[in-house]
Amino acid sequence: MKRKTWIISIAAVIVALLCIPLLKGKASSKAMKLETAPAGRILISQTVTATGTVEPVIKVEVGTQVSGIIDKIYVDYNSVVNKGQLLAEMDKVNLQAEMLSKEAELASSQTEFEYQEKNYNRNKLLHQKNLISETEFETATYNYEKAKNSYDRLRSDMTKVRRNLEYATITSPIDGVVINRAVEEGQTVAAGFSTPTLFTIANDLTQMRVIADVDEADIGQVTEGQNVRFEVDAYPEDFFEGKVTQVRLEATTTSNVVTYEVVISAYNPDLKLKPGLTANVTIYTLERPDVLTIPSKALRFIPEETQLQALNLSLSDTPIDLPAGKKLVWKREGSVLQPKFITIGAVSGLMTEVIDGLSEGEEVVVELISNGSSVATATTERSPFMPTPPGGNRNNKSTNSK
Repeated sequence: MKRKTWIISIAAVIVALLCIPLLKGKASSKAMKLETAPAGRILISQTVTATGTVEPVIKVEVGTQVSGIIDKIYVDYNSVVNKGQLLAEMDKVNLQAEMLSKEAELASSQTEFEYQEKNYNRNKLLHQKNLISETEFETATYNYEKAKNSYDRLRSDMTKVRRNLEYATITSPIDGVVINRAVEEGQTVAAGFSTPTLFTIANDLTQMRVIADVDEADIGQVTEGQNVRFEVDAYPEDFFEGKVTQVRLEATTTSNVVTYEVVISAYNPDLKLKPGLTANVTIYTLERPDVLTIPSKALRFIPEETQLQALNLSLSDTPIDLPAGKKLVWKREGSVLQPKFITIGAVSGLMTEVIDGLSEGEEVVVELISNGSSVATATTERSPFMPTPPGGNRNNKSTNSK
């Protein structure tokens, strides 16, 4: 009985060993699957991200060229002003006294000049008749020239004094809104080496701009006229739109990071955008609507005959001679994989544009995958980390920049 039991056990082990390869092959074939995807038309885009600061398009700093005490202020923060409107006045006592003094000097100099001019003309006539000496005529000429130069200098000084008195009256150079007031009544301002800023006036807050710092690696893709979408922390649920209006050539280096300033227009009809807000900017460097695309992974698929045999598939006998400028993808026709030569265009995230070589709806092989592995759907999916192009479903609170 013992011997019989041993024989049965050994036979069972042998049968099990013989069945393992068959079961393994069957399980392997069931575990493998060929993933395909159709060529379809979608919107593809490429973006560059950056951060920037919201600013008024026209912003003027109003100052004064004379030193003195601020006597009166007529506007405050957020005041709407017109061009030429009175903003503030400085103490004019000293300036008016200086003007009176210069007027008196000018009058005296004019009297002296007129007297010396008459004396010169008289001596000139006498000199022509040889009735006075050469020395007397030279003295008369000297006194005349001296009086004339003094009179001309005082007239120039008088012009300067009058202008300084005008500078003591601060007026608005543009129509706009006062966004900053840097002085108070009674404060002394000194204009010795630089013009002190008294007010900052923004021309039109419905027309704003964003000055974005774009990294040097991305600046080559940015050009004027590209669509832009940005958001600010003050309104996290809203997107604002604009266009690139200028790419500045001067580079800025901070901590060995080189950036370039890009100016973006921002239409602000609701006055939500305020000067100084930080904007998170997405610049659409490529926007191609309704283009034929396939998953980018299809270009990287390389078939292996041993794996295909497990799926009862085979490769076409067509010789593969890849033409210049073409890419190779594989199309399944029944149980045979046929090579297809295509020309590709732009690449956006998971998708690649097909210029020719495929028709809409044709299935291409993406990859050979296991049923238990995670598979990226190779249709018109978008990466969840890519920003939505303009015109999406999120709350747009402004239209395209005008």
